[in-house]
Amino acid sequence: MTPLWTTGGWPARLALAGGSLVVLALSIALAISVGEVKVPMDVAAKAIGNRLFGAGYEIGRLQEGVVWDYRLSRALLAASCGAGLALSGAVLQALLRNPLAEPYILGISAGASTGAVAVVIVGLGGGVVSLSGGAFLGAIAALVLVALLAAGAGGGERIILAGVAGAQLFNALTSYIVTTAANAEQARGVMFWLLGNLSGVRWPDVALAAPLTLACAAIFLVHARALDAFTFGTDAAASLGVNVARVRLVLFTLTAALTATMVSIVGSIGFVGLVVPHAARFLVGPGHARLLPACLLAGASFTVLADVLSRTLIPQQTLPIGVVTALVGAPAFAVILLRARRR
Repeated sequence: MTPLWTTGGWPARLALAGGSLVVLALSIALAISVGEVKVPMDVAAKAIGNRLFGAGYEIGRLQEGVVWDYRLSRALLAASCGAGLALSGAVLQALLRNPLAEPYILGISAGASTGAVAVVIVGLGGGVVSLSGGAFLGAIAALVLVALLAAGAGGGERIILAGVAGAQLFNALTSYIVTTAANAEQARGVMFWLLGNLSGVRWPDVALAAPLTLACAAIFLVHARALDAFTFGTDAAASLGVNVARVRLVLFTLTAALTATMVSIVGSIGFVGLVVPHAARFLVGPGHARLLPACLLAGASFTVLADVLSRTLIPQQTLPIGVVTALVGAPAFAVILLRARRR
């Protein structure tokens, strides 16, 4: 199917780019307004104006606190997390030449979760290793394990099977740590966090996640032509002058670091890196100079809206955001798998 980006000319392209920004802005506005405490959008705008510019609008302190200290930071972190996972999925799919590749399915998220839980519960590193550092080490360990299991594999399906095996191993390690070393309160908190939990995020988390996502997006864009070449295979990429070993090392490390950081803050959120890149390709095509910005915007909007659903589907109860993304991602995974098998 021909991407919409190539069929409508520049007016359609400008409309698509502008529409993506509008959808993201409306998603964040909706996330700020919707919740147990209803906050009209004009009041939310005044609250943000008071905090950013000292505008002095007369609004309730409760509403201002809810908007600034809770909902805006949560929405921005959800956007950063979704953008980062979508970018990671697009990069992994190009590097591995497999439409099913993404951090969750390849076990990177599971490895990061194990590393983070080991730091929090077991005290891995004796206080020297931070939560993000433990998650990064776990993500790297998962990448190495998948690479070893898939060494010499003849096709992309073997890589996915290796990722599934690695994910199961690290999930089992996480469960073992929680059940043997955590108390009841820790176990409940960790298990809820592992499904994706944005409830406790604050501005310092946004200050870590947002710049990292933007920095990685910029580096990925610098390597856009190399990623285009990788979609035709490593031999084709090398023949076009791509330093295959260096580019792979840089991009795999960045995707692991990006995934690990997001997991250390909000837990494991699945299927964002799978669904969003495929939807973005439908809109803008496979060229990574267009695909990566589309993944950034679409991933951010998708995760913000998923967070809104997680807070509103069941009255007076918040679902883990990973449950919502799985409800969308699991059917999409089945469709993508069937299409890949037909090819």
